[in-house]
Amino acid sequence: MSDRTVSSEASSFDEQFELSLRPQRLAQYIGQHKVKDNLRIFIDAAKMREESLDHVLLYGPPGLGKTTLAYVIANEMNVGVLMTSGPAIERPGDLAAILSALEPGDVLFIDEIHRLPRAIEEVLYSAMEDFCLDIVVGKGPEARTVRLDLPPFTLVGATTRAGALSAPLRDRFGVLLRLEYYDDDSLAEIVSRSATLFDVTIDAEAAGELARRSRGTPRIANRLLKRVRDYAQVLSDGAITHALANQALELLQVDPRGLDHIDHKLMQCLIERFNGGPAGVDTLAASIGEESMTIEDVYEPYLMQIGFLQRTPRGRMATHLAYDHFGYEQPQS
Repeated sequence: MSDRTVSSEASSFDEQFELSLRPQRLAQYIGQHKVKDNLRIFIDAAKMREESLDHVLLYGPPGLGKTTLAYVIANEMNVGVLMTSGPAIERPGDLAAILSALEPGDVLFIDEIHRLPRAIEEVLYSAMEDFCLDIVVGKGPEARTVRLDLPPFTLVGATTRAGALSAPLRDRFGVLLRLEYYDDDSLAEIVSRSATLFDVTIDAEAAGELARRSRGTPRIANRLLKRVRDYAQVLSDGAITHALANQALELLQVDPRGLDHIDHKLMQCLIERFNGGPAGVDTLAASIGEESMTIEDVYEPYLMQIGFLQRTPRGRMATHLAYDHFGYEQPQS
C-alpha cells in the first residue's frame, strides 16, 4: 500500500527530490491564490511594523504544499526556519531546547501538530501568547516553576486533521489557512516547472494528461512525472510526448481519473460481487485482501470525492458515475 504511485503520503524518496522542486517565494508558488493573497498582506503588514508574523495554521489534505508554504513564509520574512513534527516532541524539555535556539522573528514549523502530546500543548500556550516558557523543575515539595523568556517567533503548524486539534490550541493561531485541491491548469503548470528543473522536455498536452491523473495534488503530479521520465528515457529519446505519457501511465496502471489497480479492484468487487452494494467495509476488505482501516483511510476518501462511492448506514454503494466509468450497465431500479 505504501508504494502506490497515486498515494498522497510522502515517502523518503519524495522528500529527497521535493527539496529541489520547492518554490522559495510566493511569486514562484503556483496555485492556492486565496491563500497566497492573504499571506502576502499579512507578511507585508508584519514587515512594515517590524514584528514577527502572527502564528499560522495550515490545514488540508496531504500533498498540497503545507511544508513548502512554511519555507516560503520564512523566506518572505527573511528569517530562519526550524522544522519538527508533533510526535517528535515528547517532553517539555525538548520543546524548551527547540524554542530557546530560535532567533527573533524565526519560524518554527511543526508538522502533524494534531499529534502533539497534551503535556507539550500546555507548555506551548504561554510560548505562543506571551513568548515565555513556564517549566516545572524538581518533584514533590521541592518543585518550583522556572520562567524562560523567548524571542518573538512565528509558529507555523500543519495538519491534515484540523478537527483533531484541541480548541485552546486552535484558538491561539491568528491566521488559519485551508489549502484546497489544485485544478488541472495549476497542476499542468507545476508539472512543466518540475520538468524544467529535471531538464526534461515535455509538451503541453502531456503535462495536462499528468495533471488530470494527479488527484489534485502536486506531490502525485511530481511523482508521476518522475516515473514517466524514466519511461521516456528508456523507451524514447527522453522527451515526454502526449502519446508516450499515455503509454507510460497505462503501464503504471493509472487511469484517466487517477485511479490505480487497487481502486479498480475495490470498485469492481463492489459492482460485480455485491451488485453495487450496499456492502459492509469488513466484507469488502476480506474480498480484496485488504484491511478495513486501510480501505476507510486510504482508498475511500478519493472515491467519495469524485462521486464513485457512497457511505450509507447499511454499507458502501457504487454510484451511477462508477458504473459509467468502469463500463458496467446501470442497475435496474
